[in-house]
Amino acid sequence: MIDLVEALRNHREKIVNRWVEYTLSTYKSSSFFLKERDAFANPVGGNTRQALERLFPLLAENADSGEFTAPLEQIMRIRSVQEFTASQAVAPIHAVKHITREVLAADKQTCGLTNDLYDFEFAVDLAVLAAFDIYMQCRERLYQVRIKEIKSGAHILTDSRCPTALLKDIGKEGSEKVESH
Repeated sequence: MIDLVEALRNHREKIVNRWVEYTLSTYKSSSFFLKERDAFANPVGGNTRQALERLFPLLAENADSGEFTAPLEQIMRIRSVQEFTASQAVAPIHAVKHITREVLAADKQTCGLTNDLYDFEFAVDLAVLAAFDIYMQCRERLYQVRIKEIKSGAHILTDSRCPTALLKDIGKEGSEKVESH
């Protein structure tokens, strides 16, 4: 009889692949992220795959939740700068529970193990909570940077048109005012 740890190890690749596919499907450019396998051409897809491949064994081994931080940060840093709400950003972490149940239930040897997933699912829940905290920390840092830009005037350079073009526009407005008098 196969035990849960062995079942998760045996189905790891299938579960992680489905998890990566689900996560990448949540992006607007999901077709590109799903098709392009080169990590340099597709850093979102590459980082997502790498982080979920690192996270799954930690969840399966019921590792200390502190060990989840690095792979979760890798994912949440990317998702925090996208147009996701907090719940949309962390939802893919939660999805591994359902994916794992489906994969194990579809295999004759492991279908009876779905009742033994309590510890795994609890670890996933802890990872979701940690992902939410990380997402919020990333968003807070983004807002702090934005406030610094506004206070320093750097937003003028980053959020507006080229300063030379602005000067030309101001020059045109000035000459129009002179001509109208």
